[in-house]
Amino acid sequence: MGHWKDIMLRGAVIPLQQMAMFREQVAVLRGSLSSEDRARHELVRFGALLHENGFVAATDGNLSVRLEQGRVMITPSGFSKGMMQPEDMVVVDLAGGKLEGTYNASSEVEMHLAIYQERRDVDAVVHAHPCTATAFACNGISLEEPICAEVVMTLGKVPLAPYATTGTPELTQSIRPFIYDHQAILLANHGVVTYGEDLMTAYLRMEAVEHFAKVTLAARQIGAPQVLNPVQLEALEDARRKYLDRRPTKFERPGLALETLWPQLARRN
Repeated sequence: MGHWKDIMLRGAVIPLQQMAMFREQVAVLRGSLSSEDRARHELVRFGALLHENGFVAATDGNLSVRLEQGRVMITPSGFSKGMMQPEDMVVVDLAGGKLEGTYNASSEVEMHLAIYQERRDVDAVVHAHPCTATAFACNGISLEEPICAEVVMTLGKVPLAPYATTGTPELTQSIRPFIYDHQAILLANHGVVTYGEDLMTAYLRMEAVEHFAKVTLAARQIGAPQVLNPVQLEALEDARRKYLDRRPTKFERPGLALETLWPQLARRN
């Protein structure tokens, strides 16, 4: 009961915590936090965004980041993603063994670890249940038709992994064939997992999957979606390569500007 009382009390005082959260975010921007403390705050921030955008409900979903020395920081089991605190996070090794934290790691930690094992370029994973994309997954329909130019450039195909029980080794095995060649995967009768070089990228890919699902649904309701032809796809691929060549690497990107952060915090008040 103590765990649930703690969560209920947090829900009651969330409006009173906004200025404290703002000060913590400013500290992140000013570089006064260690990389691990920064990871804790980012997990809180992007968990809250998942909750605010309706990509998760109740205690659904989980997020993680890769740390140094073969460690992973992941959200705790049984928490609303809109009510987490930095100190709630759990650190595990790449075999799933708990290294730090008061609570248990997410029950789907093995899925996260499989992605880190398959993709050394990936440093963050987000799993959620956005409504429209999950509806496609529940109907056994992948999001692989190239009908939207922007999605072709930024996300690519979103395959459908076969159904497997959540939190089991079978779920990990069901996604392995798709991890290397994709940035997002639909989980049959379950949800979506996205990943990338940082939490911002992984989160934005989750937004992109849900947006693409909505576009696909609307296009099918209106009529027959027009699939891009091979010539058009090749031109988009050329444009994508040029964009990636111009884009700064994650080590070159400047820190998030305060004016970018402020509207997000203001919307919560």
